[in-house]
Amino acid sequence: MYDECLHSVILWYKTAKCGMLLGMKKKTTGNKNRISPLKAFFITFTTVVGCGLLFMFGYFLLSGSGTAFGSADQESGFLRVFWEAIPEDAGGQETDGSGGDGTRYGALLADEEAMREGNIYAMPNRKEGVVSLGFVGDILFDDEYAVMANLLNRGVTIENGISEELLAQMQGVDILMANNEFAYTDRGTPTEGKTYTFRADTESVGYLKDMGVDIVSLANNHCYDFGETGLLDTLTTLEEAKVPYVGAGRNLEEAARPVYFISGDIKIAIVSATQIERLDYPDTKGATDSSPGVFRCWNPEKLYEVVTEAKENSDFVIVFIHWGTENVAEPDWAQLEQAPKLAEAGADLVIGAHPHCLQGIQYYGDVPVVYSLGNFWFNSKTVDTCLFKVNITKDGLESMQFIPAIQKDSRTDLAYGSESQRIISYMESISYGATIDSQGFVGKR
Repeated sequence: MYDECLHSVILWYKTAKCGMLLGMKKKTTGNKNRISPLKAFFITFTTVVGCGLLFMFGYFLLSGSGTAFGSADQESGFLRVFWEAIPEDAGGQETDGSGGDGTRYGALLADEEAMREGNIYAMPNRKEGVVSLGFVGDILFDDEYAVMANLLNRGVTIENGISEELLAQMQGVDILMANNEFAYTDRGTPTEGKTYTFRADTESVGYLKDMGVDIVSLANNHCYDFGETGLLDTLTTLEEAKVPYVGAGRNLEEAARPVYFISGDIKIAIVSATQIERLDYPDTKGATDSSPGVFRCWNPEKLYEVVTEAKENSDFVIVFIHWGTENVAEPDWAQLEQAPKLAEAGADLVIGAHPHCLQGIQYYGDVPVVYSLGNFWFNSKTVDTCLFKVNITKDGLESMQFIPAIQKDSRTDLAYGSESQRIISYMESISYGATIDSQGFVGKR
């Protein structure tokens, strides 16, 4: 906004100057073509006033365009949050701090510095009073593995890896979150002795935009595959692309810090952590007070503290957690041990990843736990997967929908007809105390 205003002021000055020079210009063809001083003053005055009015009109047009800008940004499906908090654009809300517009967060949204320090993002949304979120499982952009190699062979556009119908669903939510199961780097050394090490070119971060992804989790067992160098490159790449991340950082404070989204009266916190690997000295380094790494929760007390604090500072807390046993549909003992404690700590929704297959849904009180979203766009295997959508209001969770999809031949597409019903029925059969209707809507049994 500052640049536009400064540009307008300069343009106003140059135009006024031209008008003044025009009015004062002497002609060489005789007095009949010379403009009188009074007429010169009149031309200069009207030019200055006219340009001033145009400037004011342009300024107020820019100032009032927050909603329109938000709508256009929503159509793109990318970063519907604002990396740089512009008060006029804060979710279409007035941000003078008075709270007179009905939002409890007016003063906070008006403080740009506080928003940055608190990892807070203002967010326009499609439906007033409702925030829609979508979650997908593991994604991989490493071109040495099948999913990206096939994409590049078919053509580099994301539609050659994820169907347009599924992309429309993904881009149709206010916030889309994915598990970023790799590093963005061309440097570092692969972890010695590790069977699979994943990294992607930094330019491939643009695929997140194409998918509609607004936030990623880095709390997994592959973002450190190329060491501290690879992790730091990943953080920098995401920051430059203006994609918020959770679950890793340059120190423990940053790795454990939630990301907050605000829309009107609704403030949502997202926390991310990983149980994997389940060792005291894992290959994927846990962040410390002075060193980079992921937010580990094999010893979960710190995670519970973060969740409790996030609940105190928001209306709705989502925990996106890396846990479970690979290729096993049943939750293991560590998942079953931590899930109810996360609910007790203040989580309102728990979303899991890591097993590379779907796991069921279970309620602890009124808190749903989706144990695993499985692979989303990760390899060439044929696996059932999903887009998991939720709607949140200021009163809490309004709805949840399991949208079945299939990853096959390095492509992911919506499931249709009997295949859709098969996946829904399977998901319900492995869930605990949860129902899923034919449209995928989830309820408590």
